Amino acid sequence: MRYLIFTLSLIWLTVGHTQATTFANLQYLTEEYPPFNYSEQQSVTGISVDLLLAASKAVGHEVNRSDIKVQPWPRAYRSALIRPNTVLFATTRTEAREMLFKWAGPIIQTRIVILAKRSKNIEVNHPMDMAQYRIGVIRDDVGEQLLLGLGVPRDSMVESSVPQTLAKQFAKDRIDVWAYEENVARWWLKKQGLTSEELQVVHILEEGELYYAFNLSVKDEVVKQLQTGIDRVKVERQASGLTTYQTIVSKYF
Repeated sequence: MRYLIFTLSLIWLTVGHTQATTFANLQYLTEEYPPFNYSEQQSVTGISVDLLLAASKAVGHEVNRSDIKVQPWPRAYRSALIRPNTVLFATTRTEAREMLFKWAGPIIQTRIVILAKRSKNIEVNHPMDMAQYRIGVIRDDVGEQLLLGLGVPRDSMVESSVPQTLAKQFAKDRIDVWAYEENVARWWLKKQGLTSEELQVVHILEEGELYYAFNLSVKDEVVKQLQTGIDRVKVERQASGLTTYQTIVSKYF
């Protein structure tokens, strides 16, 4: 009941405001989530950033990199929920989040996992097995939400607002496992000197897709425009024979 009231309150707060009619009226929020979106040389880059730029250009409403703000995930997520005319990416589309946003995508497939050091020999045969470990989570991230949905107690979780902190704690054994997107976690842990061979997925929380999540105040026509752009980018082929989308993804994988 509390979740229903919260959801209805968000809808009431957002739809009562002026709805965005063009891409220029939107505020674009993202986080440090490589290789999908991240800061590099005083700019923002990544698969979801490049796709946004290409898709918006394809429909004649080009978004610039300078229009995109990078924030810690908890702040960006809550802003997208309550602030009119905001777009958050890259956001895992889940059943729990479905009615909280309007969606365009998918950007790419994603896998949310429990990652551990192979040397620890951790086994998870049942979700509640995780309760005995110190689990690193990002506040309001899909990993935390999935764990709570499985009944894993919050006091088993070590929260942070930024992945860099959890990567350092993982490397120093201050947390036992990390509930996060697999590619992103491996990227941050590589920065800490850990190789892929030293890491092990001990449980898969969910396999899904990343999307652009629009605040409910945004007009459906605007969301549909971006969706049209994404669809075009995925089918239009370049001289190389690859689609623009394939070219974007190949830069990062």
